[in-house]
Amino acid sequence: MELPAISLDLPDEAATVRLAAAMAAVVRPGDTIALSGDLGAGKTSFARAFIRALAADPRLEVPSPTFTFVQTYGDGRIPVRHFDLYRLAAVADLEEIGFTDDLAAAESVTLVEWPERADGMMPRGALGLRLDMAGPGRTVRLDVPEAWQKRIAAVVKSAAG
Repeated sequence: MELPAISLDLPDEAATVRLAAAMAAVVRPGDTIALSGDLGAGKTSFARAFIRALAADPRLEVPSPTFTFVQTYGDGRIPVRHFDLYRLAAVADLEEIGFTDDLAAAESVTLVEWPERADGMMPRGALGLRLDMAGPGRTVRLDVPEAWQKRIAAVVKSAAG
């Protein structure tokens, strides 16, 4: 089943930060956000801005989990687990890095970069964000599951500035 989709232009880094802050304002424990796009498309930039907004700390150090696979943040309104599956060797490794346990827990928000490497293990209710380069900025396609449909209008309005 194809999810309803919304496309937005993100002409600069500030627009990406606004979108991430708008998402952080409406996110709930148990939510999963799947970040896809080519290398350099802005997945980690979005994740950093989202985590900083949720923690209400614009200076929070948010390293990329490319080599550690996962970073955990507990100082915000809701704990966040940030996964980067780019270097994942096998789907069986998801268990080892705590991915399946995290998705089963409902007390945190889960951000997943490169969700296509999870080979169908993403939850059906995950919000999909597909980031693509567009000149000096980006475009984002939001694939909106039912659990997000009422919240997404506020996100789009806030992101528009």
